[in-house]
Amino acid sequence: MKKGITFMMLALFFAMISACGESEAIDEAVGEEEVEPIPVEEGEAVDEDQSVDVDTGLLSVVITIPPDMLEGQDIEQLIADAEEAGVREATENEDGSLTYEMSRATHNEMIKEMEEGINENLEEIKDSEDYPSIQDVTANNSYSEFTLVVDQEAFENSFDGLAALGLAMTGMYYQQFNGDDPDHMKVTVHFKNAETGEVFDTTVYPDAFDE
Repeated sequence: MKKGITFMMLALFFAMISACGESEAIDEAVGEEEVEPIPVEEGEAVDEDQSVDVDTGLLSVVITIPPDMLEGQDIEQLIADAEEAGVREATENEDGSLTYEMSRATHNEMIKEMEEGINENLEEIKDSEDYPSIQDVTANNSYSEFTLVVDQEAFENSFDGLAALGLAMTGMYYQQFNGDDPDHMKVTVHFKNAETGEVFDTTVYPDAFDE
């Protein structure tokens, strides 16, 4: 991928916050019950390697982004953008993480927009000159499984496999923001021969990182 996957997904996330401001305003207008955000205990540290923490309640969603995913970002601007978009509360925690509280409607809209962005990315991979051996890319609804249809010989003699790594990271970030259990997040990438239609290889992430 030309851009770092982490920052691509962060950019999507913050763009979704901005795009969903109108939905948030509508929720408030109809008198949706206010739900207090989950407090961060003073002095509580967040492991810099931890995933995005998503807590989904009946009416609200609280998302905490760990500090290692915010390196190089203008925190004050991120908070200002979120508040302008109508996010109920955006808080910088003592450990450098950021916590956002939003309505379920806003979170649902964010996920929908994220899905559209991922699908556009799949089309870009398929049509990109950067990955000439890849002829088609498909995904399941939860982005936990991708299939790359490739010219096998050309694929095996290229660096087009980097696309699979990018898809795996994208799928895992999507699952994180969707509130899936981080201990059970898996992304499976199948490699299918375009000529024979046979799957000649399968890689499962994050297991592949340990191999």
